[in-house]
Parts: sequence; C-alpha cells; structure tokens
Amino acid sequence: MSFGGPQWPQEPQQQGQQGQQGYGQQPGYGYPPQQGQGQEQGQQPGYGYPQPHQPQPNPFPGAQGSTDTPDWGALADASASRGRRKRLLLVGGGVLATVAVGAIVATAVVSTNKKNDEAKNPVPTGTVSPTGTPTPEPTFSSVAPPPPPNPKDYISDPKKDKAPLSAEGLFPGKKMSMNGRAYKKGATSATTNCAAVTQGGLGSVLKRNGCERVLRATYVKDGVAITVGVAVFPSEAAAQKAKDQASGGIAPLTGAGVGDFCHATVCLRRSNAIGRYAYFTQAGFANGKKVTKADKPVFQASDDLGTFAFNQIYARGRAQASAAAADSGE
Repeated sequence: MSFGGPQWPQEPQQQGQQGQQGYGQQPGYGYPPQQGQGQEQGQQPGYGYPQPHQPQPNPFPGAQGSTDTPDWGALADASASRGRRKRLLLVGGGVLATVAVGAIVATAVVSTNKKNDEAKNPVPTGTVSPTGTPTPEPTFSSVAPPPPPNPKDYISDPKKDKAPLSAEGLFPGKKMSMNGRAYKKGATSATTNCAAVTQGGLGSVLKRNGCERVLRATYVKDGVAITVGVAVFPSEAAAQKAKDQASGGIAPLTGAGVGDFCHATVCLRRSNAIGRYAYFTQAGFANGKKVTKADKPVFQASDDLGTFAFNQIYARGRAQASAAAADSGE
C-alpha cells in the first residue's frame, strides 16, 4: 500500500507731464497781453512786443549806436524760463529711464525664480526636458539570476547527496510529534544488509534494485507500534522501482521498551519513495492484535510516520542545497 503526497510687476506711472502745464505760456513771455491786462494785474510790460503809446525798444540790446538800455530783468526771466524747460525735460527722461531699468530688474528677477523652480522640480525621468532632449531611462539587466538549487536534486543524485547519513540523524530525539500527536521513539538501527531487515519478498526487491542500506526506527503511541524503514538506492529510478515492486514489508524493530509486534498477525504495511530513497512502514498493535480496516489509530500512526520520513528525507536535500548556494555566493 502506497502513501499519499505529503506668475510680472506693473510699470511705474510716467510723471514727466506734471510741471509742464503752461509751458511757453507765462504772461508777458512770447505773447502780447491784452490791453490793460498788465496794468490791471500789476504786471511788468511784456517782452518781445511793443506796448501801446510807448517807445519800441531796440530788438538787439547792447548793440553800438543804440541809445536805449536793455531790459536786464526780462532777459533774466527768459533765461530762467529756458532753464526750467531743460530741467523738466531731464526729469521726464529720468522717469522714463527709471521705468526701463525697473523692467529690466523685474525680468531678471523672474528669470532667476524660474531657474530656481526648475532646479527644485527636475524633469521627471522618462519625459522630455526643456531643451527637447529625452531624459534617459534607468536600465536593468535582462539576464535573470539563476534559480536556487532544488533540494530534490540533492536527494536524487548520489554525487550531490554527500551529507552524513545515520539512523539517529534521520530519526533524531526521543519522540516525534505530528499535528499534536506525540510518539515515543524506541530503538533505531542501520545496516547495509538490506534484505536482512525485511519480511516476505521485500528483501529480494531491495537487493534487485541495488539497495545500499536501510535505516530503521520504531515509535509507539497508545498501544500502537510502528517501525519505519528508509532504504537508500543509487538512483531515483531504482528507488521508484523498489517502491512499485514492493511486496512483504519492513521487519518490525523491537527493543528500547518495545516488545515483539506484527509477528504472526495482520499488520498495516505501506511504501513510498522520494529521490533515491524508498520508505516503508509496518504498523500494528503492540499486544499482537490483528489490524482491521476499522482500526483508525493504526492507519493514523502509519500516515504520521510516513509523513515524518518524507519530511526528514526532504529536509536532508534542502540542507545540502542551501549549503551549496552559500558556497557559490548566490
């Protein structure tokens, strides 16, 4: 019987027009006043045009042959007026210059801020930069790393399966627990004489398929005794053949508080294989009672010990695969 599988600033307003109101229109300068206007307002006679009923002044004061005295006050007023005109023009030009400088400064400030923003907010990877040049994408290697070693490879090939193997190493401790069910361990053994620890036709099957050794251990729980035997073969194919051809069973292992069982009675025998290992169980009552299909504790014990054997063999492969990965620096 076989086991199951376990945003810009505004420009400043131009002020050049202010102060130019009435330019060239001062009373008495450049234009004749109305009759009586100067007398009514107490203003001096105008310059540049003759006043009524008065002698006309020489148009070129200070010239030779002239008997008139130049109007020095009028000349001074004219000079002052021309000076004011020049100053107003200069002031107006200054305002315009100020506006131009202000615009340049504002432009420089905005340009600087824009550069700062770009520095703080770089172009995202994979987009087009302000110069129109695509930014490079990160590159990764297209070569996948090698897969980790497969534990099954180490328990299938004798060239890789080099770890020490013993009954105590395969069946450690004084007890075994499976899903809360505790089993006490009895005796253990190991032999290279595979046929010697079998019953029925199992010996010949092991021998025919090149069995190298058998490791056994017995466990007990609530009056049920189970012996589990693990047979080692030179290949996975050989172990699989031995499992398929199995007849008879592994011989019960007594001792360490466990008496004779499955002798001259009906017991439950099962077989399975993983890698180059085949494993067998024989379970029955410690008192010699024969096993029936209704005896669930016996079937449960057989399942638990078969699962335990599978786990131990696979753990052996996993440990060797991990060690190989560490040695290769993977």
